[in-house]
Amino acid sequence: MSINSIDHDEMTNITNKWDFMDEVETQRPVKHLKSAEARRRIETLREIRESGLTIEEAKELGLLH
Repeated sequence: MSINSIDHDEMTNITNKWDFMDEVETQRPVKHLKSAEARRRIETLREIRESGLTIEEAKELGLLH
């Protein structure tokens, strides 16, 4: 597709229809994913602490990356 084949009126109409809420909704799953990863990491660190291992030992055993 060349730049000359773009319908500039159509592009303008699309930008006028853009809704901020569309953008916000697409970002929500990423936040939930990050918080789930953080919870898993915290739980792993708690288990390591309870077991008496040091962080270095946990890394050597492959429990932490």
